Amino acid sequence: MTRSVRRTRRTLQVAGASVAALLALSACSSSDDSSSAKTKSDTSSAATPKLSGSITVFAAASLQESFTTLKADFEKAHPGTKVNFSFGGSDTLAAQITGGAPADVFAAASPKTMAIVTAKSDAVGTPATFVRNQLEIATLPGNPDKISSLKDLTKSSLKVVLCDKTVPCGAAAQKALDASKLKLTPVSYEEDVKSALNKVVLKEADAAVVYKTDVKAAGSKVEGVEFPESANAINDYPIALLKDAPNPAVAKAFIALVQSAEGQQVLNQAGFLKP
Repeated sequence: MTRSVRRTRRTLQVAGASVAALLALSACSSSDDSSSAKTKSDTSSAATPKLSGSITVFAAASLQESFTTLKADFEKAHPGTKVNFSFGGSDTLAAQITGGAPADVFAAASPKTMAIVTAKSDAVGTPATFVRNQLEIATLPGNPDKISSLKDLTKSSLKVVLCDKTVPCGAAAQKALDASKLKLTPVSYEEDVKSALNKVVLKEADAAVVYKTDVKAAGSKVEGVEFPESANAINDYPIALLKDAPNPAVAKAFIALVQSAEGQQVLNQAGFLKP
Protein backbone atom coordinates (compact mmCIF):
# COMPACT_ATOMS: atom_id res chain seq x y z
CA MET A 1 0.00 0.00 0.00
CA THR A 2 1.42 3.33 -0.97
CA ARG A 3 2.07 6.12 1.54
CA SER A 4 -0.47 8.35 -0.29
CA VAL A 5 -3.27 5.76 0.08
CA ARG A 6 -2.53 5.25 3.81
CA ARG A 7 -2.63 9.03 4.38
CA THR A 8 -6.02 9.31 2.60
CA ARG A 9 -7.51 6.42 4.65
CA ARG A 10 -6.31 8.02 7.94
CA THR A 11 -7.87 11.37 6.92
CA LEU A 12 -11.24 9.69 6.24
CA GLN A 13 -11.15 7.87 9.59
CA VAL A 14 -10.52 11.13 11.45
CA ALA A 15 -13.29 12.88 9.53
CA GLY A 16 -15.68 10.02 10.28
CA ALA A 17 -14.93 10.20 13.99
CA SER A 18 -15.53 13.93 13.98
CA VAL A 19 -18.93 13.53 12.30
CA ALA A 20 -19.91 10.84 14.82
CA ALA A 21 -18.91 13.09 17.68
CA LEU A 22 -20.93 15.97 16.24
CA LEU A 23 -24.00 13.75 15.79
CA ALA A 24 -23.74 12.51 19.39
CA LEU A 25 -23.39 16.09 20.67
CA SER A 26 -26.39 17.17 18.60
CA ALA A 27 -28.48 14.30 19.99
CA CYS A 28 -27.54 15.24 23.55
CA SER A 29 -28.36 18.88 22.87
CA SER A 30 -31.72 17.92 21.36
CA SER A 31 -32.47 15.71 24.33
CA ASP A 32 -31.50 18.51 26.75
CA ASP A 33 -33.67 21.02 24.86
CA SER A 34 -36.62 18.61 24.94
CA SER A 35 -36.12 18.02 28.64
CA SER A 36 -35.79 21.75 29.26
CA ALA A 37 -38.96 22.49 27.28
CA LYS A 38 -40.84 19.81 29.21
CA THR A 39 -39.59 21.24 32.51
CA LYS A 40 -40.65 24.74 31.48
CA SER A 41 -44.05 23.41 30.42
CA ASP A 42 -44.48 21.56 33.71
CA THR A 43 -43.44 24.66 35.67
CA SER A 44 -45.79 26.88 33.70
CA SER A 45 -48.65 24.45 34.26
CA ALA A 46 -47.94 24.34 37.97
CA ALA A 47 -47.71 28.13 38.17
CA THR A 48 -51.17 28.66 36.63
CA PRO A 49 -53.50 26.09 38.18
CA LYS A 50 -57.00 25.79 36.77
CA LEU A 51 -59.50 27.99 38.58
CA SER A 52 -62.62 26.39 40.00
CA GLY A 53 -65.37 27.01 42.51
CA SER A 54 -67.60 29.97 43.24
CA ILE A 55 -67.09 33.46 44.66
CA THR A 56 -69.45 36.05 46.11
CA VAL A 57 -68.99 39.66 45.06
CA PHE A 58 -70.58 42.46 47.09
CA ALA A 59 -70.99 45.37 44.67
CA ALA A 60 -72.62 48.79 44.53
CA ALA A 61 -76.05 48.70 42.87
CA SER A 62 -74.85 50.92 40.01
CA LEU A 63 -72.47 48.14 38.90
CA GLN A 64 -75.22 45.61 38.31
CA GLU A 65 -75.40 45.71 34.50
CA SER A 66 -71.67 45.90 33.77
CA PHE A 67 -70.66 43.34 36.41
CA THR A 68 -73.31 40.92 35.11
CA THR A 69 -71.69 41.20 31.68
CA LEU A 70 -68.24 40.58 33.18
CA LYS A 71 -69.59 37.56 35.06
CA ALA A 72 -70.58 35.92 31.77
CA ASP A 73 -67.17 36.67 30.26
CA PHE A 74 -65.36 35.35 33.34
CA GLU A 75 -67.29 32.09 33.60
CA LYS A 76 -66.80 31.45 29.88
CA ALA A 77 -63.04 32.00 30.19
CA HIS A 78 -62.83 29.82 33.31
CA PRO A 79 -65.16 26.81 33.04
CA GLY A 80 -65.94 25.40 36.46
CA THR A 81 -66.18 28.82 38.15
CA LYS A 82 -69.28 30.72 39.24
CA VAL A 83 -69.65 34.37 40.24
CA ASN A 84 -72.48 35.26 42.62
CA PHE A 85 -73.47 38.86 43.36
CA SER A 86 -75.03 40.82 46.17
CA PHE A 87 -75.88 44.28 44.85
CA GLY A 88 -77.02 47.14 47.06
CA GLY A 89 -76.13 50.39 48.75
CA SER A 90 -72.40 50.43 49.49
CA ASP A 91 -72.92 51.42 53.12
CA THR A 92 -75.27 48.46 53.70
CA LEU A 93 -72.88 46.05 52.01
CA ALA A 94 -69.94 47.37 54.04
CA ALA A 95 -71.88 46.84 57.26
CA GLN A 96 -72.72 43.28 56.23
CA ILE A 97 -69.06 42.53 55.51
CA THR A 98 -67.83 43.89 58.84
CA GLY A 99 -70.67 41.98 60.47
CA GLY A 100 -69.25 38.70 59.17
CA ALA A 101 -71.18 38.09 55.95
CA PRO A 102 -69.18 35.64 53.78
CA ALA A 103 -67.85 37.36 50.66
CA ASP A 104 -64.75 37.33 48.46
CA VAL A 105 -64.74 40.76 46.81
CA PHE A 106 -66.11 44.21 47.68
CA ALA A 107 -66.64 46.84 44.96
CA ALA A 108 -67.86 50.08 46.55
CA ALA A 109 -69.20 53.31 45.04
CA SER A 110 -67.00 55.53 47.21
CA PRO A 111 -63.76 55.46 49.19
CA LYS A 112 -65.75 56.42 52.30
CA THR A 113 -67.81 53.23 52.26
CA MET A 114 -64.75 51.12 51.45
CA ALA A 115 -63.07 52.70 54.49
CA ILE A 116 -65.72 51.08 56.69
CA VAL A 117 -64.28 47.72 55.64
CA THR A 118 -60.58 48.64 55.69
CA ALA A 119 -60.93 50.22 59.13
CA LYS A 120 -61.87 46.78 60.45
CA SER A 121 -58.94 45.17 58.57
CA ASP A 122 -61.43 43.13 56.54
CA ALA A 123 -59.70 43.83 53.21
CA VAL A 124 -56.40 42.51 51.84
CA GLY A 125 -53.94 45.16 50.71
CA THR A 126 -54.89 48.62 49.45
CA PRO A 127 -58.20 48.93 47.56
CA ALA A 128 -57.75 50.02 43.94
CA THR A 129 -59.92 52.59 42.17
CA PHE A 130 -61.16 50.93 38.99
CA VAL A 131 -63.75 53.44 37.67
CA ARG A 132 -65.44 56.74 38.51
CA ASN A 133 -69.07 57.82 38.15
CA GLN A 134 -70.89 61.11 37.67
CA LEU A 135 -74.39 62.19 38.64
CA GLU A 136 -77.24 62.99 36.28
CA ILE A 137 -80.91 63.90 36.71
CA ALA A 138 -83.35 61.20 35.59
CA THR A 139 -86.71 62.58 34.48
CA LEU A 140 -89.87 61.06 33.05
CA PRO A 141 -89.60 60.17 29.34
CA GLY A 142 -89.78 63.31 27.23
CA ASN A 143 -88.99 65.47 30.28
CA PRO A 144 -92.56 66.84 30.57
CA ASP A 145 -91.61 69.13 33.48
CA LYS A 146 -88.91 70.81 31.39
CA ILE A 147 -86.21 70.20 34.00
CA SER A 148 -82.93 71.70 32.83
CA SER A 149 -80.92 72.31 35.98
CA LEU A 150 -80.31 71.19 39.54
CA LYS A 151 -82.14 74.33 40.71
CA ASP A 152 -85.30 73.23 38.88
CA LEU A 153 -85.54 70.27 41.26
CA THR A 154 -86.24 72.62 44.15
CA LYS A 155 -89.67 73.56 42.72
CA SER A 156 -92.39 72.60 45.20
CA SER A 157 -94.55 71.25 42.38
CA LEU A 158 -92.08 68.46 41.63
CA LYS A 159 -91.80 65.05 43.29
CA VAL A 160 -88.06 64.41 43.55
CA VAL A 161 -86.32 61.42 45.11
CA LEU A 162 -82.72 61.13 46.25
CA CYS A 163 -80.53 58.32 47.49
CA ASP A 164 -80.12 58.27 51.24
CA LYS A 165 -77.30 60.56 52.42
CA THR A 166 -75.36 57.57 53.76
CA VAL A 167 -75.28 56.01 50.26
CA PRO A 168 -72.54 57.27 47.88
CA CYS A 169 -75.01 58.60 45.27
CA GLY A 170 -76.90 60.44 48.01
CA ALA A 171 -73.74 61.88 49.53
CA ALA A 172 -72.63 63.08 46.08
CA ALA A 173 -76.02 64.68 45.40
CA GLN A 174 -75.90 66.48 48.73
CA LYS A 175 -72.40 67.70 47.96
CA ALA A 176 -73.61 69.17 44.66
CA LEU A 177 -76.59 70.81 46.35
CA ASP A 178 -74.45 72.29 49.12
CA ALA A 179 -71.94 73.66 46.60
CA SER A 180 -74.80 75.35 44.75
CA LYS A 181 -76.37 76.60 48.02
CA LEU A 182 -79.60 74.85 47.10
CA LYS A 183 -82.02 73.24 49.51
CA LEU A 184 -84.03 70.28 48.30
CA THR A 185 -86.56 68.30 50.30
CA PRO A 186 -87.25 65.03 48.45
CA VAL A 187 -90.45 63.03 48.75
CA SER A 188 -88.27 60.09 49.78
CA TYR A 189 -84.70 58.98 50.40
CA GLU A 190 -83.96 55.61 48.80
CA GLU A 191 -81.62 52.86 50.04
CA ASP A 192 -79.68 52.66 46.77
CA VAL A 193 -79.46 54.25 43.34
CA LYS A 194 -81.59 51.60 41.60
CA SER A 195 -84.44 52.19 44.05
CA ALA A 196 -84.26 55.93 43.39
CA LEU A 197 -84.29 55.43 39.64
CA ASN A 198 -87.16 52.96 39.87
CA LYS A 199 -89.39 55.61 41.43
CA VAL A 200 -89.14 57.56 38.17
CA VAL A 201 -89.51 54.48 35.99
CA LEU A 202 -92.75 53.63 37.82
CA LYS A 203 -93.86 57.28 37.54
CA GLU A 204 -94.02 57.59 41.32
CA ALA A 205 -91.64 60.55 41.09
CA ASP A 206 -90.97 63.27 38.53
CA ALA A 207 -87.20 63.13 38.86
CA ALA A 208 -84.30 61.55 40.72
CA VAL A 209 -80.62 62.35 41.08
CA VAL A 210 -78.78 59.18 40.09
CA TYR A 211 -75.66 58.17 38.16
CA LYS A 212 -75.18 58.60 34.43
CA THR A 213 -74.65 54.86 34.18
CA ASP A 214 -78.12 54.20 35.63
CA VAL A 215 -79.78 56.63 33.25
CA LYS A 216 -78.02 54.90 30.36
CA ALA A 217 -79.00 51.43 31.58
CA ALA A 218 -82.67 52.48 31.85
CA GLY A 219 -82.80 53.38 28.16
CA SER A 220 -86.10 54.93 27.02
CA LYS A 221 -87.71 54.47 30.44
CA VAL A 222 -86.24 57.79 31.61
CA GLU A 223 -84.58 60.85 30.15
CA GLY A 224 -81.26 62.17 31.41
CA VAL A 225 -80.46 65.79 32.18
CA GLU A 226 -76.84 66.74 32.83
CA PHE A 227 -75.96 69.50 35.28
CA PRO A 228 -72.55 71.19 35.66
CA GLU A 229 -72.43 70.87 39.46
CA SER A 230 -72.02 67.10 39.05
CA ALA A 231 -68.42 67.64 37.94
CA ASN A 232 -67.55 68.54 41.52
CA ALA A 233 -69.17 65.44 42.99
CA ILE A 234 -67.68 62.54 41.04
CA ASN A 235 -67.35 59.27 42.95
CA ASP A 236 -64.31 56.98 42.80
CA TYR A 237 -65.12 53.26 42.89
CA PRO A 238 -62.60 51.10 44.80
CA ILE A 239 -62.40 47.30 44.68
CA ALA A 240 -60.71 44.95 47.15
CA LEU A 241 -60.12 41.31 47.98
CA LEU A 242 -61.62 40.50 51.37
CA LYS A 243 -59.52 39.04 54.17
CA ASP A 244 -61.66 35.96 54.80
CA ALA A 245 -62.43 35.28 51.13
CA PRO A 246 -63.48 31.61 50.81
CA ASN A 247 -61.97 31.40 47.30
CA PRO A 248 -59.14 33.98 47.01
CA ALA A 249 -57.66 32.57 43.78
CA VAL A 250 -60.88 33.03 41.81
CA ALA A 251 -61.55 36.34 43.57
CA LYS A 252 -58.16 37.72 42.48
CA ALA A 253 -58.80 36.59 38.90
CA PHE A 254 -62.18 38.37 38.85
CA ILE A 255 -60.63 41.58 40.20
CA ALA A 256 -57.94 41.30 37.50
CA LEU A 257 -60.67 41.07 34.84
CA VAL A 258 -62.40 44.18 36.21
CA GLN A 259 -59.11 46.11 35.98
CA SER A 260 -58.08 44.67 32.60
CA ALA A 261 -58.52 46.40 29.23
CA GLU A 262 -61.46 44.07 28.52
CA GLY A 263 -63.13 44.91 31.82
CA GLN A 264 -62.52 48.63 31.41
CA GLN A 265 -64.10 48.54 27.96
CA VAL A 266 -67.29 47.00 29.36
CA LEU A 267 -67.42 49.56 32.17
CA ASN A 268 -66.69 52.52 29.88
CA GLN A 269 -69.44 51.41 27.49
CA ALA A 270 -71.82 51.42 30.46
CA GLY A 271 -70.97 55.08 31.06
CA PHE A 272 -68.36 54.82 33.79
CA LEU A 273 -65.38 57.17 33.68
CA LYS A 274 -61.79 55.97 33.64
CA PRO A 275 -60.05 55.87 37.05
